[in-house]
Amino acid sequence: MSLLTLKRGCQSWQRRLQISVLLRQDQLGLGNIWSRCSPSRHSHHASHHEPITEKTRNIGIIAHIDAGKTTTTERMLYYSGFTRRIGDVDDGSTVTDFLPAERARGITIQSAAVTLHWPPLAEDTSSSKDVPRSHVSHTINLIDTPGHADFTFEVLRSLRILDGAVCILDGVAGVEAQTEQVWAQANKYSIPRIVYVNKLDRDGAEFQRTVKEVGTRLRGWPAVCSIPWWDGGKGAFTGVGDAINLCGLKWEAGGDGKTIKTFNLEELAQENSGLHAELLKARAALVEALCGFDENLLEIWMEHEDDASKVPPQAIKDSLRRCILDGSGRLIPVFAGASFRNIGVQPLLDAVNDYLPSPTERPDPEITLGDKQTALSELLHGQLEVDQGTNKRLAKKLHSPKALTHHIEACALAFKVVNDPKRGVLVYIRVYSGSVKRNATLWNTNLHVTERAQRLLQMQANDAVEIQHIAAGQIGVIAGLKHARTGDTLISYQGTNVKAGPPAPLNTLQLRPIEVPAPVFFAAIEPNSLSEEKNVHEVLQLLLREDPSLHVNIDEESGQMLLSGMGELHLEIARDRLVNDFKAKAIMGNIEISYRESALAPTAPHTYLFDRDVAGRKGKAACKASVEPIDPDFTHSTTSHTVRRDGNQITIRILGIHSKMAPSEINAILPEDLPLSTLQHALINGAVAALARGPRRGFPLHDSHATITFDPQKDIFGGLTTPAAISSAARLATKAALKEAFNSNSIALMEPVMNVVISCNEATLGAIVHDISSARGGHVLSLESEGNDELNADVPVIEASKIYAPPDPFASSAGGSSDGPGQQRQVTARVPLKEMVGYLKHLRSLTGGRGTFIMSVDKFERLSGPREKAV
Repeated sequence: MSLLTLKRGCQSWQRRLQISVLLRQDQLGLGNIWSRCSPSRHSHHASHHEPITEKTRNIGIIAHIDAGKTTTTERMLYYSGFTRRIGDVDDGSTVTDFLPAERARGITIQSAAVTLHWPPLAEDTSSSKDVPRSHVSHTINLIDTPGHADFTFEVLRSLRILDGAVCILDGVAGVEAQTEQVWAQANKYSIPRIVYVNKLDRDGAEFQRTVKEVGTRLRGWPAVCSIPWWDGGKGAFTGVGDAINLCGLKWEAGGDGKTIKTFNLEELAQENSGLHAELLKARAALVEALCGFDENLLEIWMEHEDDASKVPPQAIKDSLRRCILDGSGRLIPVFAGASFRNIGVQPLLDAVNDYLPSPTERPDPEITLGDKQTALSELLHGQLEVDQGTNKRLAKKLHSPKALTHHIEACALAFKVVNDPKRGVLVYIRVYSGSVKRNATLWNTNLHVTERAQRLLQMQANDAVEIQHIAAGQIGVIAGLKHARTGDTLISYQGTNVKAGPPAPLNTLQLRPIEVPAPVFFAAIEPNSLSEEKNVHEVLQLLLREDPSLHVNIDEESGQMLLSGMGELHLEIARDRLVNDFKAKAIMGNIEISYRESALAPTAPHTYLFDRDVAGRKGKAACKASVEPIDPDFTHSTTSHTVRRDGNQITIRILGIHSKMAPSEINAILPEDLPLSTLQHALINGAVAALARGPRRGFPLHDSHATITFDPQKDIFGGLTTPAAISSAARLATKAALKEAFNSNSIALMEPVMNVVISCNEATLGAIVHDISSARGGHVLSLESEGNDELNADVPVIEASKIYAPPDPFASSAGGSSDGPGQQRQVTARVPLKEMVGYLKHLRSLTGGRGTFIMSVDKFERLSGPREKAV
């Protein structure tokens, strides 16, 4: 047994943490950490990533609500030396949950970014040769995400820029509904993940059941890397058995987690013979599972005569890393712990360094350049054919694609905007190439505006440290940008024109955007007085820039402001922030359902001639529009340009122009000051504006197809035809077509129908099914025991009996599958959203507070006669 030495790869975190505390006392701030960890950050972007990036991990903490994400994050900060005390969610003293609403409710509402170093910098052994990754100090950019279903967009925009994730499971509840949702989102972005089973100190915790649920419900093979150490075999949870390094780690009871005793196999056999035997079984199961995915480890295993205990720990670590780097989720490393009792967090931090990828190991980000989709590296290395348009002088100056892209100094994605009361607007960015330097000129390719990065910050939750630049692979903050929004692409281009930006087509370069889900709830906002109306509107714009999943619409007839969001809690938090944080003098009405309208039959084409002043300038343009239902068999034509916006289809048909024409031929038809992209953009914006408000009840259109026809010979009136005039003509022509559909009774009302997943026990199943199908007009799709769902039919089902997991000493039955009153069941149903308002309180009353549910929008369906009258 040892406290200060290494035993068969097992590390002593006590020594590491004592040094980190001493180090912390020497630091004036995290700026010292940043500079010490990044000695070579001032080189140009000649390489796609800088060398220091290989020691960087951009990871997120994802889980169901109340699984222990923030508690685990607080321990990570404490053991890395970032904080001197452990924050508590119940006391409201956590670092990452700093909003008043978060501390009052004890939940995470917005994702918070913090940077830590593990192992602490003073123990960096990078100068030594052949040391494991977990012994070398890494910079970990950590994002703590919300777990509530209403804040799914916060998780989505964080996952978009992460390189890896730690999924935390509640050892008592197992794999919960929202866990499956965020897991599916991580699958979408192919993010490598590891699983941490938390709360094993609580009564009712079952590690074996949770591991089997990982296989059956998350559809990946669980590779158990650590097993629980129960005191005396059936006592309190006191430590873990490390199946990779074949050792036991025991934490001091009631301590802060810094004192850890390490036991090698011989010492463990004397201390706890049962754990010793189970640890050998766990090692054999781990090696066998990995050999099914990795031929390299299979060869090593055969070299050691199929003896799993003789396989070197580093070979297992390398194999685990290879198996999860692709982000497919086919193999899932599982670790055990109890963060509230300070057990198991340091091995989890080691696992982050060992198994999750650096930015250099992730696939190249996808970009859109004009009509082409490709990888960013192909553009930067000059492998992509770049159409430089008709600018002959530029074409002579830049002879090759390499010459054109050589001047790109940085490319970054803005993934979050926060309005800080002290520092103003903060824009969180992830840099994908080059380096964003202080005072650099940034071109926003979405808004086509130039802004200057006056201050660069490294955020530590609510605190910040000023830095000189943000290198490739890093996450940082730009303070003071006036226009950037979530999902905007920012590029720094040497010698860029402040007004026109980089040369075409680089001025349209866009990284893969962040998809914003449609809102389903709305509430009216009333300023206390007319004099407050302007201030309330400005505050709402700040709130919308922070959270794009919120929407504000103004009723044209009544002038009332309507705030739309993802759920009841989402709107409640927005109201609290509006009144308490931004000090807006307004009240919010009752929460209502956001319905939609839809065209039922095609209309005749309507021509509209727009001829009036726009912003004090004469404008004149014309176009033709028609509206019809979306045809599922619709095919794209070479003579038109079709886009999807907000659930609708918009087709732009410009007579005389087709997609196979050369740019010079198109320029001969259109005026020089009205290029094709500008014309299409103006027509699309006009149609989108018209479809945002239906003719029947003022709800947005859905599942409708607007076709705009534009004739350059007849609809252009010289210099009077500006983009604003074209957009207005398209809007008014589309509105005329919608009015005709309304007059012919061809506009239907549609309501949102939700996919609802309810978790309950067997005893309350009957009452819940009756309530959903009878009282709420829903359709029950399936009734399943948790762990036997069939949601991902394309992924092979893993049999729970084949999954290794150590036995639970407190399990009620060996199999845990008997159908009794305590058996957990899952009800999947489709229910109109109107019937789900306030459902959580009703569900708790039916289940004695034990039932939970999540819901997501399935689709909009046409309202029946009786339900329409109720609206």
